[in-house]
Amino acid sequence: MLKYWEKSVVENNSKLTQLIQPRNVACPLFLCLILLLRARCALAPTRRPASIHRVAWLALLGLLLALPASAASYDLPPDGIDLVGAPAMVRAAAEDTLLDIARRHGLGYDAVLRANAGIDPWLPGAGTRVALPGQHLLPEGSRVGIVINLPEMRLYHFTRPDATRPARVETYPIGIGKAGWCPVGLRTEVGDKITDPVWAMPESIQQERQLAAGSATVVPPGPDNPLGRYALRLGQTPYLIHGTNRKYGIGMRVSHGCIRLYPEDIEVLFRTVAVGTPVRVEHQPYKVGWDGDTLMIEAHPPIEEHAGEARLTTLVASVIRATEPRAAEIDWDKAFAAARRADGMPTPIGRASVRDIQTPTPTPISP
Repeated sequence: MLKYWEKSVVENNSKLTQLIQPRNVACPLFLCLILLLRARCALAPTRRPASIHRVAWLALLGLLLALPASAASYDLPPDGIDLVGAPAMVRAAAEDTLLDIARRHGLGYDAVLRANAGIDPWLPGAGTRVALPGQHLLPEGSRVGIVINLPEMRLYHFTRPDATRPARVETYPIGIGKAGWCPVGLRTEVGDKITDPVWAMPESIQQERQLAAGSATVVPPGPDNPLGRYALRLGQTPYLIHGTNRKYGIGMRVSHGCIRLYPEDIEVLFRTVAVGTPVRVEHQPYKVGWDGDTLMIEAHPPIEEHAGEARLTTLVASVIRATEPRAAEIDWDKAFAAARRADGMPTPIGRASVRDIQTPTPTPISP
């Protein structure tokens, strides 16, 4: 296998260099791996020290561990099934913070923090088991276009089927606006796609920062641009879905209304979204849906300015809507406990009533 790798590295340098982009946090490791393998290929067979094998494989392992996880993408489940993804568990390294772990696995910081109550976010400790919230109930409503759920700090992109693949849902962690800056209830569409956007600082931000006269208020494309390399305009509004040059703000309320994605995530979304794609911005702190015959709830803290809407009556209404097509036997104590916990982890709260349990239709046997 190692010889195959060496041959690939030597014969495909152009492809490898395309992978070495500033957005890739593992660039130094990738470069080291290439140099090590080139050195090994240049050595005579009798002079290839065994240590080269070990170092090359260690460099490759380091590369794989350092790469941030790509966006989660799933085949769209059929109507009546609402759960996608799977939970996971990792062990923290001695130097890890929950912020590091969230970034490494392509998750939002607040989501990882809420899923790991009781763990010190800045010093989890070597070997500590850290839950990764990689399972999600799809937001309530139509499975079309882009859906942004603010309490969850997550974006869902529903793609249409084509000749090569079925309908899918891609999901990304996001950073959202500070209190008072979120466009709750917005219904619009992608109005424009912008590569290498220029950031003109809005007057409201200039006032907030109390800039001195003559201060620069326009930032050209580049590493200092807070919009990153790609941006999607929401209709004709000032709001954007964009990348960021501050990767540790994903999963937090840090923007002035725009939706921020990790650089690698906005690159994928930008490539797959067309102008005219519908967009809706939701406030759904309680998502209730089905996983087969099991009724599930996924609860998140509401955003601050809409906290009054996240009463238990809101939860009850969500459960009623989810069980309109199918009756269920509900454990309300579990439902209310999950709502109070608000850890973002899908939790079973009931089962389909016996008369509504889905059973497979037997296939007739030919005589």
